[in-house]
Amino acid sequence: MKNIRNFSIIAHIDHGKSTLADRLLESTRTITERQMRSQVLDDMDLERERGITIKAHAIRLAYKAKDGTIYQLNLIDTPGHVDFTYEVSRSLSACEGVLLVVDAAQGVEAQTVSNLYLAIENDLEVIPVINKIDLPAAQPDIVAEQIIDLIGCNQEDIIHCSAKTGQGIDRLLETIVNKVPPPAGNPDRPLKALVFDSVYDSYRGAIAYVKIVDGSVARGDRIKFFSHGKQYEVDEVGCRRLTNFPLERLGAGEVGYLYANIKNVSDTRVGDTITSTSDPTASALPGFVAIKPMVFSGLYPAIAEDYTELRDALEKLMLNDASLRFTPETSSALGFGFRCGFLGMLHMEIITERLAREYDQTIINTVPNVEYHAFLSNGELIEVDSPTQMPDPAKIEYVEEPYVDAQVITLPDSLGAIMRLCTERRGIYKNTEYPTQSRAVLSYAFPLSEIIFDFYDKLKSISRGYASLDYGLPYYSKSNLVKLDILINSEPVDALSVIIHRDKAYKYGLNLTEKLRGLIPRQLFEVVIQASIGSRIIARASVKPLRKNVTAKCYGGDITRKRKLLERQKEGKKRLKQIGTVEIPQEAFLAALKIDS
Repeated sequence: MKNIRNFSIIAHIDHGKSTLADRLLESTRTITERQMRSQVLDDMDLERERGITIKAHAIRLAYKAKDGTIYQLNLIDTPGHVDFTYEVSRSLSACEGVLLVVDAAQGVEAQTVSNLYLAIENDLEVIPVINKIDLPAAQPDIVAEQIIDLIGCNQEDIIHCSAKTGQGIDRLLETIVNKVPPPAGNPDRPLKALVFDSVYDSYRGAIAYVKIVDGSVARGDRIKFFSHGKQYEVDEVGCRRLTNFPLERLGAGEVGYLYANIKNVSDTRVGDTITSTSDPTASALPGFVAIKPMVFSGLYPAIAEDYTELRDALEKLMLNDASLRFTPETSSALGFGFRCGFLGMLHMEIITERLAREYDQTIINTVPNVEYHAFLSNGELIEVDSPTQMPDPAKIEYVEEPYVDAQVITLPDSLGAIMRLCTERRGIYKNTEYPTQSRAVLSYAFPLSEIIFDFYDKLKSISRGYASLDYGLPYYSKSNLVKLDILINSEPVDALSVIIHRDKAYKYGLNLTEKLRGLIPRQLFEVVIQASIGSRIIARASVKPLRKNVTAKCYGGDITRKRKLLERQKEGKKRLKQIGTVEIPQEAFLAALKIDS
């Protein structure tokens, strides 16, 4: 165990985490030149296109140090986006050290700070690394000062490297070996293993990526999971070296994988503890939380006949992604579809993109929303993740919505504009800190529903790309919320309903009705679009009817002939309005997503 080093890389998006992992694999000759490509650990097309890590990876490296000792390095690569904070925290709990990677041109960003706090909570050895020092815009000395202010290290502790050119990688590997402590498990105790990730293999079932804390596991052992108590027989254990590499057994301190004929990936929950059935450990490892979706949206097939295909596609995606949730629902406007729960907006984008690419599905998204808690007058609590589930306002005592504590890191010259944006989004100001002369850290409490939408895009445009955002796990707080309905000719369109703060309801309703007026095609009768809260109409717009010139054939004669024809037309329009239906185009639902709240 003294020659094992388990470490992770934490960084903000696009600070060079995946490229640094490539250089470490190359320097330790874990992969051949033939296997080498950029972002080698990112095996999804979407990851490679967007330049982000979506799924965590674990890989074993063998490194011969300068003193001749061969060390086993277990690199656990983590996602960099705020949506996947829980997965990052569990991956970090499987390590003893982290590489804190900071871009030499961009400096310390919000996600860097957030993941650093997670590393400190897990009592990990932090190795600061300044990456991209080969860039013309690099400012390593200024960034080094930011890191020193952040973690209180010395100038000589910071490693300057370039993951692109390979400069400084040898020094980095030596530092990992010398500074990261070996794992502190006990091989003689009963088996205790942490599940930090899982994926689905269509031939062999779910594969669990584990870190053995105590004891050992081998093929043929009977194991059980703490969270649900299910038992399995281990079919294969091993480590990852770009592909699966079977071993006789995994001992204390080692990181690897195990197959045990597990049918569903949801049974291998991230953060769960595995133990032996014959000699179980007394307690589970701390920190396990069942993952709950944060953002909910309806997914409907653009063509109603594709419903079963969409269901099959979602079931296949769920095999690989245990955090995805979906239940069938119906909408009077869109027909049959599914209510899906996601970890965040990026997670939702990824799922919809994969449905389109991998399963050729054309889908309509309803307005995303978060889960609210409605407390009724009789004391009952109703969890509301869709506007259609909102109870009658007369029965509601009060409503709670999720809030998050957020940090915005920015340049001081854009502070005023950012604070205005935060106030518009109902942010509750806490404090401002200046870690360096060129950085300001704003702390706010935000309603989650206000920042899941386009807040990040607005933040980037206001600050010319320099500001970054991070937020923690949500908590619930009382709020003055109402359900806003859109009525088309007095018929509510449930897919356009939203739950919104009362102060913003009028402006949102006015904007949406005006936008819908331009999108709904003209009919032979007047189409009335209304926004209502309960029975009170707060905004109205109308689409004027098409008019057929029924008097064109009248030439000369008495005026009563024309009036008779116009009266007949009026009667026909009145009858048509009673039986006619308005076809709402797909653009109308997309317009609701783009309304500036």
